Amino acid sequence: MNDEKKIKKHDYIVENSIEETMIGPLWARATIIKRYPGILKDPKSIEILEKMNYDFEKLSKFLGDWRGIGLLVRAHALDNAVKNYIHQHQEATVVNIAAGLDTTFFRVDNGKINWYDIDLPNATEFRLRFIPETPRSHVVSSSAFDLNWIEQVKHDPSKGIFFIAGGFIYYFSEETLIPLFKSLAEHFPGGGFAFDCVNKLAVKVVNKRAKKAQSDLSFKLAIGNPEKIFPRWSDKIKVSEWYTMYSRVSRNSEWPKKALKMIKVSEILKIAKIVILNFQN
Repeated sequence: MNDEKKIKKHDYIVENSIEETMIGPLWARATIIKRYPGILKDPKSIEILEKMNYDFEKLSKFLGDWRGIGLLVRAHALDNAVKNYIHQHQEATVVNIAAGLDTTFFRVDNGKINWYDIDLPNATEFRLRFIPETPRSHVVSSSAFDLNWIEQVKHDPSKGIFFIAGGFIYYFSEETLIPLFKSLAEHFPGGGFAFDCVNKLAVKVVNKRAKKAQSDLSFKLAIGNPEKIFPRWSDKIKVSEWYTMYSRVSRNSEWPKKALKMIKVSEILKIAKIVILNFQN
């Protein structure tokens, strides 16, 4: 590939910037997927990664196989949530909140859905350098909490609407999230929402590590039993189902022993979960 077709690190990717945080999940989907096939197929992420002139060595050491497999499993779970919804609503609208460099659309597209990727302006500008819009996939530049973006999502209520948000809600407090969730439930009755969350132990461990690294990327929301939390936010919100992160993925004995051990602990302690909500009419 010609050098001019690559994105130079010093031009667009600043250390500790929002753009750099977007690369981690992409790297996992493009790299870990080759080491441990079977969890996910994502040729689009591989294609994007090959366009980046970026030193991934530090990122590779930080994420490692254990966190990388976790990112693949999360993507697999959210893919399945979307697929299950569009199986019943083939022309649905799907909205990806805090999309980053996510490539879910290309993995689940049935040729009929209408897709929106929502993120902050600098994140969407970076995204569009690698992932252009298509006739059925659109990018909206907005904070998820600036609810004006809701009016930009065009959909037919009779065809259904589904939301996903990977690696999102635990960065915000209940007080910040409740208005968003209530607005989605009120504006989109009959819709659904799938996302991942973590418990108190994960919040404690992540925040301790963030403090040591002098990082601002701390967790704010811990979820134990989702059925005791989300219906309190709105009488229009019902927990359709929830399950621990690795409970629906076959574990491979060829995965690193450390990763398998961490996954076992995570499942026993119910550290990470996938939650699927339904918005009541």
